[in-house]
Amino acid sequence: MKRLALVSCLAALAVAGCGSSDNPAGPSNTTIFNVNVLPANEVPPVTDAQSSGRATAVITVHSDTNVVDFSVNMTGFPAGTVITNAHIHPGAAGTNGGVIVPVNATFPVTLANGSGTISVTTPAQTAENVGAILAAPQNFYFNIHSSAHPGGVARGQLR
Repeated sequence: MKRLALVSCLAALAVAGCGSSDNPAGPSNTTIFNVNVLPANEVPPVTDAQSSGRATAVITVHSDTNVVDFSVNMTGFPAGTVITNAHIHPGAAGTNGGVIVPVNATFPVTLANGSGTISVTTPAQTAENVGAILAAPQNFYFNIHSSAHPGGVARGQLR
């Protein structure tokens, strides 16, 4: 009886240890980033009326197909804010960089009540872009741009 209990415990431990990963919600070729996108994170920080806005972005990178899914929920912006673009850029916190993965959504998006969403799948351009993002996500950021802030109105580092 003790032997059966011991074997059962060891089997349970082996099963519990299997499949553990940094990305339990998706297959091994999918990495999900949950990004808090804030005006205070922009370089320089946004301090006008649009500083009340924020966004949450769920960014799913598919390393097998080199595509990126974007699901962005924006809220708290002044009514009528016009979002003109969104991208992933290389750059550690406090550093700006060029576009590496554009969001191929239909822009502009007008936030009639200060809130809105963007949901789209975009090619990452190259496997090298995907590899670089996955190797050091903290060195990349996602931001959204508005007509009042063409350089970026809210930003968040990938983690």
